[in-house]
Amino acid sequence: MSDKFLDNTYNLDTPKDTETHYQNWAATYEKEVAEQGYATPGRVAAALWKFHPHPQTPILDFGCGTGLSGLALRAAGFEVIDGIDPTPKMLEEAEAKGVYRTLTGFDITKPALLRRGAYSVITAIGVIGQGAAPPETFDLLMHALPKGGLLACSLNDHALADHKFTCRLTDWVDMGAARFLFREYGPHLPGINLNSDVYVLKKA
Repeated sequence: MSDKFLDNTYNLDTPKDTETHYQNWAATYEKEVAEQGYATPGRVAAALWKFHPHPQTPILDFGCGTGLSGLALRAAGFEVIDGIDPTPKMLEEAEAKGVYRTLTGFDITKPALLRRGAYSVITAIGVIGQGAAPPETFDLLMHALPKGGLLACSLNDHALADHKFTCRLTDWVDMGAARFLFREYGPHLPGINLNSDVYVLKKA
């Protein structure tokens, strides 16, 4: 049976609700998602490495949380990873992992300030969706990439069922502003029968 924090994750209404939820969840987050077989970080990292097997490329791990995404990226072969997340206690957990070059916070009520072209590869692993980052986050990350840059991200079943999230990806592709290098549906939290789409997109 899933725990109370996981049960409530997809029912958060405001950015402040989200921040409070993840602040309170930070200490037990990894235990709870591990019990449900959290698979998306490893899937995204492996897909990204397939198309960009370059260990020294700096990667921005957006919404890094406690650092499970950073661990997956490091295990895949990436060595230069910078994390950014709005939740201070999550960042404390991430720092303890020892896999990030830098860790940065930001105000969850405002768009993160990302310098355009600073990173040619950005990840958003288990980040965009209900109870977490809003749909416009996808646009924010794509605009931050240079031409030819890569975004590796995921949408779980809850987000896939909401047109507000899926249309952000398809609009970029349909307009010719990006193309899919990789798209695969598979396990996200199999312990609660939740799956996710994993994507690697290349900006035109």
